[in-house]
Amino acid sequence: MEEIMEILKDLDWSPLYISIKTGIVATVISFFLGIFAARKAVKASPGKKAVIDGILTLPMVLPPTVAGFFLLLLFSRRRPFGEFLFDEFGFKVVQTWLGCVIAATVIAFPLMYRNARAAMEQIDVNLVYAGRTLGMSEIKIFWEIIIPTAGPGIASGTILTFARALGEYGATSMLAGNIPGKTGTISQKIAMVIQDGDYLTAGIWVAVVMVIAFAVVVLMNLISGRKMKNIRRW
Repeated sequence: MEEIMEILKDLDWSPLYISIKTGIVATVISFFLGIFAARKAVKASPGKKAVIDGILTLPMVLPPTVAGFFLLLLFSRRRPFGEFLFDEFGFKVVQTWLGCVIAATVIAFPLMYRNARAAMEQIDVNLVYAGRTLGMSEIKIFWEIIIPTAGPGIASGTILTFARALGEYGATSMLAGNIPGKTGTISQKIAMVIQDGDYLTAGIWVAVVMVIAFAVVVLMNLISGRKMKNIRRW
């Protein structure tokens, strides 16, 4: 116990801050992009839907290192697009926190998209027709009928997206590297200390991740349960 307390006293908590910050930003981006893409996919014809779904789901089935390799090719300053971003806007992606966010977003986005799409596909179309009959605009129908009805599925997607972004390792290592205090996330810290044989420190970081993940799941389940309770009462 004394050894654990000594490690906690001297522990650098920057990986926790970087991981949470990256997870939150990646989840917010994936949330809005995932809902938008899901809505477009639901409205698309079967052929277009198959193509869109295949493209947007690809990062989920590819090994994270493969996705990171493609991101590195895309955003490297040795490539046209990466050079354009740096010269025109001053954006440097490789070995920066921005790279952490992009890598986490790309890897976690499919979970948000697929959950949102599945939830929207299960909505009773008669609810949409009823809204149109009442003179509601398509935008109003989307935000006041479709989103609340698909709320539990969207909430589940948000949970999974944050958890995936928080624990992302492969693509982040390829694109952002492992710079302490800058791009070093919890997952990278765990891998590094295990390589050094420091299993006690690794165990502490594993426990931290588990506590965060459990707290997020409980919070989101409470929110989803409250929404479902209100729907049943209605």
